[in-house]
Amino acid sequence: MKRSRLGSLDVTSIGLGSAPLGGLFSPVSDADAEATIARAWSLGVRFFDTAPLYGFGLAERRLGAFLRQQKRDSYAISTKVGRLLRAPVDGAAEDEHYKGTPRERPVFDFSHDGVLRSVEESLGRLGLDRVDVLLVHDPDDHYDDAVAGAFRALQRLREEGTVKAIGAGMNQSEMLVRFAEAVSVDCFLLAGRYTLLDQDALDALFPVCQAKSIGTLLGGIYNSGILANPHTSAKFNYQDADASLVARALELDALCREHGTELKAAALQFCMAHPAVTVAVMGARNAAEVSDNIAMSEKAVPAAFWQELRARNLVDARAPLPGGA
Repeated sequence: MKRSRLGSLDVTSIGLGSAPLGGLFSPVSDADAEATIARAWSLGVRFFDTAPLYGFGLAERRLGAFLRQQKRDSYAISTKVGRLLRAPVDGAAEDEHYKGTPRERPVFDFSHDGVLRSVEESLGRLGLDRVDVLLVHDPDDHYDDAVAGAFRALQRLREEGTVKAIGAGMNQSEMLVRFAEAVSVDCFLLAGRYTLLDQDALDALFPVCQAKSIGTLLGGIYNSGILANPHTSAKFNYQDADASLVARALELDALCREHGTELKAAALQFCMAHPAVTVAVMGARNAAEVSDNIAMSEKAVPAAFWQELRARNLVDARAPLPGGA
């Protein structure tokens, strides 16, 4: 598998995202989670992304159970800070997004000390002595706290050599641009904002990242499923997709079929063609999905498809296409 540089880290260009292993939208068994991670490993994936939020600790525990059996220097792992997991006093109702989870629920804490506690607790769930990348997670309403508290803690950990790369993970690009200007970061995880349906990152984020040598971990490449299987009840960025988005996805799907390829292959290869993208972080809830993700990264997508995509203005004219189309 192709490898890339993420700061001082050598990483695979495709990583495994673990939100589905935390029961995103539907429960995942321990056996299926283990088989998913094992399949990724067998296919050469050596970058793994997780977070306390994913299944409220479940994804970290499952990922750690597998990775503890591997040589520590043979892979890289990222997790996130900004949420502490705490048991509610009055019990926990089922979460809207994560199913089959422990009873703990996330509580925002972007303070310096809260972040240090978060790292310690994540290491405990993972059963590892260190992680390679730490990301401030979803500080949309907490910019000042993130800069004054969370990033100060992460910079300290990086200076001490406890972690090799720091940054933020968000579903928006605007605040990531602000962080790039305000804080010394190594990478960002951007979810759902550079896809065949949304090229928001082209406006400012990718130019800033390239100018400052900030790596980009790209998640949400299928926009929560609409670019994997477009239909009227498809999800777009964790919500029900509106009719106009479904129509655009169906148009892209039809174009792929006309050229003898698959929408998932086009969606993934489109994202990986941008030079700002370091790792495509692909979620999977079972071993078959992992195999499919890798296959889609290698599947032939004819040059004529990319040329017609450009000619029909179905993507931003600034977006580089595979093969220079």
